Amino acid sequence: MTSDTHISEKTALESLREELPVVWEQIPDKGLFFGLLAAWLAIFQFLGNATFGYIQSPSLFLWMKGTYDAPGSDDAHGTLIPFVVLALFWWKRETLLALPKRPWWPALFGLGAAMILHVLGYAAQQSQVSVVAMFGGIYALLALVWGWRFALASVFPFVLFVFCVPLTGIAEPLTVPLRHVSTDVAVFGLRHLLGIPVMQVGVQLMDPRGNYSYEVVAACSGMRSVITLLALTIVYGWITFTPLWKRLLVVGLALPLALLGNVMRLTVIVVMAQAFGQEAGNFVHDWFGFVTFALSLGVLMLVGHWLRDPEPEVLPTLQPDAA
Repeated sequence: MTSDTHISEKTALESLREELPVVWEQIPDKGLFFGLLAAWLAIFQFLGNATFGYIQSPSLFLWMKGTYDAPGSDDAHGTLIPFVVLALFWWKRETLLALPKRPWWPALFGLGAAMILHVLGYAAQQSQVSVVAMFGGIYALLALVWGWRFALASVFPFVLFVFCVPLTGIAEPLTVPLRHVSTDVAVFGLRHLLGIPVMQVGVQLMDPRGNYSYEVVAACSGMRSVITLLALTIVYGWITFTPLWKRLLVVGLALPLALLGNVMRLTVIVVMAQAFGQEAGNFVHDWFGFVTFALSLGVLMLVGHWLRDPEPEVLPTLQPDAA
């Protein structure tokens, strides 16, 4: 790390320390909001989880952590989302502080709806429903204390909390089609473009001579890449562009990029296994996902560069002739 980098980082930290108390001082009714927030979150701490057969705790937060940390989980990103949301709130601080803020009592209906949703989820032992209710109630509290204008301006980044809802155990209707599409496309390319006589049985790929065999299981469906890329494209699109069509175009890249990355990964696995055996394919299986994800980010950056408005040309200033 160079001295210039160290100085710039130190300056940024010092700027944050100086600006944070100023911003905090400008937030009205913060005691009311955080008091209500603490009471709301206490409900989910002590009466949040009814699935005691899985997590021996009434805390919805411990249930969420257990789901995020489970082996092979597609929800590990959930622990990072609150920090991303807070960072984006800080990024929008000037806009949010400039808004008129006053209590908006109709938000009580939203808070009541969130409570009813939690009761239904708790009774049905569907903790994902309770997670949605918890974040819905927090959003209602924003509107209740600071008004509908503040809540409307907070839709982004607050909507990113949807990525905190664990999908493990309920995402099979999504992972099964992803597995089949990735396998079918990879097999088509291997057979007709590369001339490799790979056998396919459902989502299993096998060598006719028995040298290798792979199965595209749920963890390899590409669901994790879809979720991660979807979150990244939402953040990148909303920060970088203003026109809605550009934002939606960037977000729409998430699914095709994840599918193409998974197809590329399956293709390279079979090619390496065909050339060097099962162990070489296993190595690619374990590590090539980083390469495809990096390529997806590269494509996203290229599309973003193409969508950016051109910089306005600065015309030279004509100097009057000297007398």
